[in-house]
Amino acid sequence: MTDISIAIGFAVFIWWFSTGIVILLNRMSRSAIRLSLVLSSLLGVAALVGLAHTAQQTGVAGAYCAFTCALLAWGWNELSFLTGWITGPRTSALPVGTVGWPRFVESLRAVLWHELGILLVGLAIVAITWDAPNQVGTGTYLVLWAMRTSAKLNLFFGVRNLSEEFLPAHLAYLESFFRRKRINVFFFFAVAAASACLFVLVAGAHDALNSAAHTVGYALVATLLALAILEHLLLVLPLDTTALWRWAIRKRTQAQA
Repeated sequence: MTDISIAIGFAVFIWWFSTGIVILLNRMSRSAIRLSLVLSSLLGVAALVGLAHTAQQTGVAGAYCAFTCALLAWGWNELSFLTGWITGPRTSALPVGTVGWPRFVESLRAVLWHELGILLVGLAIVAITWDAPNQVGTGTYLVLWAMRTSAKLNLFFGVRNLSEEFLPAHLAYLESFFRRKRINVFFFFAVAAASACLFVLVAGAHDALNSAAHTVGYALVATLLALAILEHLLLVLPLDTTALWRWAIRKRTQAQA
């Protein structure tokens, strides 16, 4: 297998598996959730240490390590939000009939602390890896940040599939901030911009002048971006968006029964 093929397989697996683990963990008992938050926080700190260590590494192992560390840091953001630990000052459903600017403001208030947390972690990663030869971790985090922000905006503007099945019971009020419609204009802009970035990354991965580490780094980040574009398409296509993580949702349902 080529370096690119291995990198693609690794990125796809860790994306699928880590997403399922986050879904599963935040729907367990409260004591298990507290333990998962502690462990996730420790892993998040370890991830930042790992990014600082790998920032100066120029080998293939350094690219994989930086990619994984960035995903662990992002996982802390996701778990802290989905468990309800870090959300926003608004923790109740949007009043019926709220539209326009007030709807946007209240939607932002519902996730404000979470968004600020993402920003602070992102700034820490940029500072840690600033002017370093290994930028895989930073690129990974920025792709996750940009595409998750885009997904949130698409849910706000309106899409076919709201994926409300992923919301735990204590965050069910967030569904009131979503809008269900076939598609929205912003969706086309978001997918087009992401596709253009994907083209650049794929070209970088196939540049014969690149080292093996650079090739792997480009392939890892490009695969993650391609998966994020796929997630966007699942927002508007008439498909079951939970099918890939049915194992995690099924275990959640059994645990709650």
